[in-house]
Amino acid sequence: MDLITSSMRYLPLIVIYSLFLSSCREVTFPQAQPVGVTALREVPQQLQGVYQAIEQATGEFADTLIVESWGYKAKDKKEKDWLTRGVLSDTLVLKFYENYYFLNIKAEGQWVLRLIIREPSGTLQFLSIDLGDENKRKATLKKLSKKVTVKKIEKKGDTYYQINPTPAQLMILIKEGYFTGGKLIKIK
Repeated sequence: MDLITSSMRYLPLIVIYSLFLSSCREVTFPQAQPVGVTALREVPQQLQGVYQAIEQATGEFADTLIVESWGYKAKDKKEKDWLTRGVLSDTLVLKFYENYYFLNIKAEGQWVLRLIIREPSGTLQFLSIDLGDENKRKATLKKLSKKVTVKKIEKKGDTYYQINPTPAQLMILIKEGYFTGGKLIKIK
């Protein structure tokens, strides 16, 4: 099963699956971000652990994400079925820059970026540039295009909006709140 298919199957669990392509309209990048920063060979110890997402509708704990030195795996909330896993490789790249972790996922020849922020409690924030519904998408793209060039790409019925920021421009996008998302609560 490819990355897009697996992520669409579990769309209701948006926090965990924000690691993957969860939308047909996605901000992508031509290279793993930030450009020029060396990829980590292992997931750092401070990110390793067992995390649970919280279901937005009910506020209850949802599926479990297990982060290990080699990558991650996810189980359903009954701890019976493995949902997905990812191994650091040339298509799953983790970078560290200016106190942020950048998880880059290559799909359809493009890179999707998830920003990871570790809170002092150990909770992880998984953030992306959310294009949401059509009105939000238009507003976000208009605002984003004032900062960087946005290139619209259509592939196999999906629409992607590709940007190619410098590391300094990427940091400005982070600081100005373009990246939003959910949290994973560390339980072990």
